[in-house]
Amino acid sequence: MNELNKKLDEAVLAGKLLKTSRENIGRVLDEDCQPVCRESIAELANRGLWDELNDRFFRTLAFGTGGLRGRTIGRHVTAAENGTPTPLGRPQFPCTGTNAMNTGNVTRATLGLIAYLKEWLSSGPQQAIPRIAIAHDTRHFSREFAELTARLAVEQGCDAVLFESPRSTPELSFAVRHTGSHAGIVLTASHNPPHDNGYKVYFVDGAQIVEPHASGIIAKVNAITGSVAPLPENQRGRLITVGSEIDEAYMKRLESLILDPSMVAAQKSRLRIVFTPIHGTGGVIIKQMLSRLGFNFSVVGAQDAFDGRFPTVKSPNPENAEALDMALSLANETGADLVMGTDPDSDRLGVAVRTRSGEMRLLTGNQLAALIAAYRVTRMFSMGILTPENAHRAVLIKTIVTTDLIKAIAEKHGLRCVETLTGFKYIGQKLGKYEQALPETVRAHYRTLLETETRKTRLEHSSFYVFGGEESYGYSGGDFVRDKDANGSALMFAEVAAYASSREMTLDELLDEVYSQYGFYLEKNGSLTFEGADGAAKIATLSTSYAMRPPEKILSEPVVKVTNFDTDTVVDCDGEALPREKALIFELSNGWKVAVRPSGTEPKIKYYMFAVQKNRSGASLTRDEIAKIRENATRRLDELWDWLRLDAEERTA
Repeated sequence: MNELNKKLDEAVLAGKLLKTSRENIGRVLDEDCQPVCRESIAELANRGLWDELNDRFFRTLAFGTGGLRGRTIGRHVTAAENGTPTPLGRPQFPCTGTNAMNTGNVTRATLGLIAYLKEWLSSGPQQAIPRIAIAHDTRHFSREFAELTARLAVEQGCDAVLFESPRSTPELSFAVRHTGSHAGIVLTASHNPPHDNGYKVYFVDGAQIVEPHASGIIAKVNAITGSVAPLPENQRGRLITVGSEIDEAYMKRLESLILDPSMVAAQKSRLRIVFTPIHGTGGVIIKQMLSRLGFNFSVVGAQDAFDGRFPTVKSPNPENAEALDMALSLANETGADLVMGTDPDSDRLGVAVRTRSGEMRLLTGNQLAALIAAYRVTRMFSMGILTPENAHRAVLIKTIVTTDLIKAIAEKHGLRCVETLTGFKYIGQKLGKYEQALPETVRAHYRTLLETETRKTRLEHSSFYVFGGEESYGYSGGDFVRDKDANGSALMFAEVAAYASSREMTLDELLDEVYSQYGFYLEKNGSLTFEGADGAAKIATLSTSYAMRPPEKILSEPVVKVTNFDTDTVVDCDGEALPREKALIFELSNGWKVAVRPSGTEPKIKYYMFAVQKNRSGASLTRDEIAKIRENATRRLDELWDWLRLDAEERTA
């Protein structure tokens, strides 16, 4: 040990090992860590892999408002970590490091959450045994982390409701509400690369934690410095294993998202669908629901098995065209009209649609959201659910970086369009506030009411949530789930596809009709990746640069307004001030916009570019006009992204 400490100290003096890394390594070694931990640190030091040690130890993995997310497999896997690999080739042990997703950080997060729950419940009117719902996706170590979380919860006097096998993030959100849990945890890193995993926390309402609970939980997590002894046997909680019974309750709710069952029934055999869960949890629910509704669908067999390697794709992210390649091939073989794909925890949905010329066209998250929103709003008016008299009580919700086409749809029909900060947790927070605005007599049994009943009471007493979406392929159409839901989104979009079929239209033609009615909107997203300790510093520097020195012109267009969500007070249409967030929006003289923000879950800084061509007063755009506008906007958005990348290089030089 003395030789290892000497080597580490020498590396600090030579500028190879950060002081913070040395401090964290020393603390871990002093805590009498497991042999795999000591051996891994020694191996990395002996091999001179100082960058790896810095990335693993330069900080303690922060428990943020979304929980934890980080590497669970290092760039350089040590012999001790590799141990006896699993049949899929996964290392036996997770990545050693204070900045990694491993048993130490999962333990710290769980104990902190439990401490907060107990304190919160003790201050309330009713004394209750804390209950925590726990789910996991198909990633490496997800099951082990979920079982560890459940064991810790039981040992500390909580009831743990643990899914028997992989389930999606939206089903976990539903399960929190359905089982009367006080919190929920899902082990997932969503669409991140295979080497990552995460720990996502939900509160009693089924939504991701927000203030004031977020800060309270974070403080408790940060206060955990060592192990906590299990309670005596007679004070421990219960382990409750669940599965198909929650699936069935969830699927009954999902069926309520279909607005026009008779139209769907008439078109379901004509519409041919290809679905892929990309080795994740989407197949658990979506296949059953498509079968229930009688849709004609095929599944990509090679991507239907749970596999944390995600071996058939470069990235398990349906935002990326490559992730849908196998589904597109099957669609071309079978002549399918529609491809749908979900990420590992099935909260994101990507689609491709067949055009009139027979080609498959990928839709962006913004386009998909606009199609669902436009259909649901107009269909609800035609069905008499929405009327000119009650429309002001209906809301569409979008994030600040999601297409303004959603806002145009809302404004034309007299609905409110509520804009939140980036992240579906803020949409979930809004739904919680709308629920709290209901009469107390309704709230007492709100979760057991049918959708038709909740819709009626929301339109009478509060705000009726029609649809919500974010540009990063996340959407929802009901408040029984308080997060983005690819399972429900797949059903809603299948109904949109059936509607297009009933009118002998392709989905891209239906999208052009939306543009014709509400104006043309086109978006482009980009990101710059900076990994590790050096990368985190670069992202911080770049973010500060935009705030301190916002551009006066972007691609020769004057910047006429800068909104800094970290310093400005921004109020939404409900009259509520948005929380602070490191994000900026630059509005240009031609009506276009650029948004910049550091990612909260990935080592990236993200850029969002918005093009718009509004309709002339009272006029609709023709398809020829739309085609010309699209061609010009696409070219200019590409030029805009080139400009932003060059500007970022200058700012970080």
